[in-house]
Amino acid sequence: DTSVSLSTPTIRVRPLTCTETRRGDQQVVHSLGDGAVHVSAARHDVTFGFSAVFDAGASQEAVFEGSGMRQLVELAIDGFSCTVFAFGQTGSGKTYTLMGPLAQSDTQPASPALLGLMQRSFTCLLEQSRSRGSDLALSASYLEIYNEQVRDLLSPGPPCALPLRWSKTRGFYVENQLSVEFESLETIVSLLLQGSQRRRTSAHALNRHSSRSHALLTIHVRSRAHQPPPTWVLQASACPSRQGTLCFVDLAGSERVKETGSSGELSVEANSINRSLLALGKSWAPAVGALLAPPEPCHILSGSPFAGHCISLLAKPRGKRTHIPYRDSKLTRLLARSLGGSGVTLMVACISPSSRCLSETLSTLHYASRARRVTTRP
Repeated sequence: DTSVSLSTPTIRVRPLTCTETRRGDQQVVHSLGDGAVHVSAARHDVTFGFSAVFDAGASQEAVFEGSGMRQLVELAIDGFSCTVFAFGQTGSGKTYTLMGPLAQSDTQPASPALLGLMQRSFTCLLEQSRSRGSDLALSASYLEIYNEQVRDLLSPGPPCALPLRWSKTRGFYVENQLSVEFESLETIVSLLLQGSQRRRTSAHALNRHSSRSHALLTIHVRSRAHQPPPTWVLQASACPSRQGTLCFVDLAGSERVKETGSSGELSVEANSINRSLLALGKSWAPAVGALLAPPEPCHILSGSPFAGHCISLLAKPRGKRTHIPYRDSKLTRLLARSLGGSGVTLMVACISPSSRCLSETLSTLHYASRARRVTTRP
């Protein structure tokens, strides 16, 4: 039972947008170097310390190398269940950090310098598999949770809801989900772009390309040892094997309808997003969040400054925990293994430097600061 820590959550500060600049928003977040980030505004003057803070000028490569992402890929190859969470307010740069520019396709790929954590991880995974000489079998699945419906982003045809099941051996799983094998970078990137184009997005006051669903792309890594089997073993398939996973979770951003101006279908989607984030323990409530500092290191590396549901219960000492309500949402059911501490999880907290987003930015930073004591037990 070994503890694994991937240091404190990684913080990424996006640039001010053109709209924010024209509107006259002030930049209230500044990176001071050496893992320090300073927030300065009316009635707020506070500095937070982390192991890695990436300001608006940081490259995608710098984020990949400095966040612990390469280590996570290697752990997945070694058979661990690994998860990457990108979380933050809507429009804070989560999808860009994971994928890079939205305007990319098989025929119009993004510049290599702009590729996100996903594509860089795919490259690292394939390079590691070749250098180790391992017999790796790689496959990918990609789904979204939209209005509490689980939909396969790789399956051809119109999106349809898939049932979420549970078994003693597999835990929670999606029935009839398509898993596609791949051996090249071109194939897995094509799958990523294909699925992302099917994901639900809409425009509102804070984000022209707001994700209206939570997306989970999972790479399954099956490794079979190369040593010859004993003479009494007749089939190579009987060789010892191990299986790891690398899951990228792009959470839809928390929304305040007053700020986004959402109505009609957008309002329904926002309510669904916020309910699932609440179940995860990821609602941005600074006043409540100040009460939630964990009494001792807990066994997750993801969470929220909201005193409720799965994460706040998991933050309690093991002897004082009650029932963990994973079944409160499809999101918490699918992430039960990561939340429960049986995997290795990395957080990437994305924040806006705009004075208009000050409240949400402070909430994200306060939580991420408390998460410094969090470890996992794979």
